[in-house]
Amino acid sequence: MIAILMGVMGSGKTTVAKELQVLTGWEYAEGDNYHSDANKAKMRAGIPLTDADRQPWLESLHAVLRGWEDAGKSGIMTCSALKQTYRDTLVGGLPAGSLRFVLLDVPKEELARRLASRTGHYMNPGLLDSQLATLEEPKDALRVDATGAEPEIARHVLAALNGK
Repeated sequence: MIAILMGVMGSGKTTVAKELQVLTGWEYAEGDNYHSDANKAKMRAGIPLTDADRQPWLESLHAVLRGWEDAGKSGIMTCSALKQTYRDTLVGGLPAGSLRFVLLDVPKEELARRLASRTGHYMNPGLLDSQLATLEEPKDALRVDATGAEPEIARHVLAALNGK
């Protein structure tokens, strides 16, 4: 099984993914680590990425997913996956049902609070409104309330992935 934890900045993708990795022992890929230096510089400056900026990043993430699928490995990836076209790029050519998107759902006020207290991340908190405006709600994703404690959220994600 492959799970892509998606959502806007501050939704807890990285923290929940790390908790989920501890619970499962699955492979883990942090989507932010695959951004180019140029993309990171734009985001640090508060400039939203264009679709053209994102395309090589999404293709790199797809290659990771393809590698896991080809090797028969289970994995957890974090990726904002804001638009359906981005999600299509991620899953392109992979067998139907081989992965699940998990939308970490957090109210805007809580996102803003989290971002105000976050340190050491290149994402400019001013990009939150842009990300919320860009987010196309996925029809086929598992939706998980991500306002609680991360270990509990990870357990909920795992239960949802297992159909419980």
